[in-house]
Amino acid sequence: MRVALFGGSFDPPHHGHIAIATAAADAFELDRVLFAPTGHQPLKPEGASARFADRLAMVELVCTEDPRFEASEVDSPRPDGMPNYTVETLTLLKEMMPEAKLFNLVGADSFLDLPRWRLPERLLELAEWIVVSRPGFPIGSLSELGLTPNQRGRIHLLQTVHEDVAATNLRERLEAGDPCADVLPEAVAAYIKEHRLYR
Repeated sequence: MRVALFGGSFDPPHHGHIAIATAAADAFELDRVLFAPTGHQPLKPEGASARFADRLAMVELVCTEDPRFEASEVDSPRPDGMPNYTVETLTLLKEMMPEAKLFNLVGADSFLDLPRWRLPERLLELAEWIVVSRPGFPIGSLSELGLTPNQRGRIHLLQTVHEDVAATNLRERLEAGDPCADVLPEAVAAYIKEHRLYR
C-alpha cells in the first residue's frame, strides 16, 4: 500500500490541489492520497479563514473526484489547542498503517521552509517526500537545504503540475462575491455559497 499524506489549510480546496494529488498518484502509483486539513498550522499563526469542520466538509466533496482520494481527520485540531506538527501526524500514520509505504506530498515553497519545521531530519526518516514544483519556486533551490545523499534519495520531484492558484487571491475574490467557478470544483463552490463562507 502506497499512501501519501497531503496536508494543508485547504481554505478552500481548489483545482490546484486536485491537479497536484492526481499527478502525484499517477506518477508514484499511490493507492491513497489522504487530504488532511490542518487544525492549526505552526507556521501560519493567523490561522485559517474557514472553520476546520467546513474545510473538512469541502475536502470530502473534492475526494469524490477520484477513488484514490480520501478525506482524513488525522491532522484535526488538538484538544490542548497546540499546533499540529507534521512529524507527529506522520508518526501517527505510521502506527495506524505499519505496512504502508508513506509519502508526504508538499509544494516546493513549503519544502524549502523545511529547516523551520519541527524535527526536519526525523521528517525525512518517517516518509519519502513528493515535492511539487510551483511557479516562482525553482526546484533547483533544494540544494540550499544541505541534505545528505541519503536524505536527497528520499525526495522525489514532481514537475508536471502547472496549476497556479494562490489561496489568498482566491479568498479575496470570494469575499468580493466572485463564485470563482474557474478554480473551484462545482460542489465546493456550492458549499461556500450555501454556508456563506469567506464573506
